[in-house]
Amino acid sequence: FDTAFHQTMDEEAYLYAIPYRYYKQFGIRRYGFHGTSHQYVSRRAADILGKPYESLKLIICHLGNGASVSAIKDGRCIDTSMGLTPLEGLIMGTRSGDVDPGVLEMMAGKDGKNIHEVVRILNKESGVLGLSDGFSSDFRDLEDAYLEGNNPAATRAIKAFVLRVAKYIGAYAAELNGADAICFTAGIGENSPVIRELICSPYLEYLGVELDKEANNIRGKERIVSTPSAKTKVLVIPTNEELEIARHTLAIVKGK
Repeated sequence: FDTAFHQTMDEEAYLYAIPYRYYKQFGIRRYGFHGTSHQYVSRRAADILGKPYESLKLIICHLGNGASVSAIKDGRCIDTSMGLTPLEGLIMGTRSGDVDPGVLEMMAGKDGKNIHEVVRILNKESGVLGLSDGFSSDFRDLEDAYLEGNNPAATRAIKAFVLRVAKYIGAYAAELNGADAICFTAGIGENSPVIRELICSPYLEYLGVELDKEANNIRGKERIVSTPSAKTKVLVIPTNEELEIARHTLAIVKGK
C-alpha cells in the first residue's frame, strides 16, 4: 500500500492530539501517502551519495499536484506531512493542506454548507487553485504567470506554496537534527528549477544549502544540484514508483 513506508513512524509522530479512544476504536491517526515514491527516492539518494542507506538523514519532497514531504532517518521514515487522508500537509493543486479546524465551522456557517460539502471544497477548490482565485491548479500555468510578473494571484499562490514546503523542511530538519540531503521529486520537484530555487534560497541557507544555479537548470533528470561545498546536498531524482512496487513484489514472491 502507498502508506506502508510510513508505518515506521513512532506514535508521537502519527497520533493526533484528540481523545485517544478515537485511535483505539477507529484507527484515526496519521498514515501518510506517496510511500512508494518516498522509499524509491530515498534509496536512490543513498546510491547517488555513495553512502549506506541506514546511515543517512534525508528529507524527501514529493512535489506535484498532490504533494508531501517525509523525513528519513537511518533507513526508516520518522515523519511525513500527509495524515489520515491526503488532505493534510502541504498546499497542493486543489487541496488546502493544513488548515485550522475552526475554519471548517466558519465556512459551513457562513455558506450554509454541511461538513461533507466543506471537505469537498478543501479537496477540490482550494490549494493553489483557491489561492490564485481560480486562475489555475496547474503549477506550469502559475509558474509562467509568476515569471511574467503581471498576475498577483498567481504570485500569491506560488509564494504560499514555496513557504509551506520550506516550513516542513525546516520542521523535519529539526526532527532529524540536521539533514545530509534534501531530494526533490515528482512533477514539480523534478521539472521546475524555479520552484526548487525559491525553496532553497533564501529559506534553507541556514542548513548549509548552496544551490548551483547552472546544475539546477534541468527538468526530469537525476542530478546533484547543490555546490560541491554545500553542507546539505540537494538532489533532483525522478521517482519510479512502478520499479519500487516491482521490487516489493519480487521480495514477496521470494519470501523475503
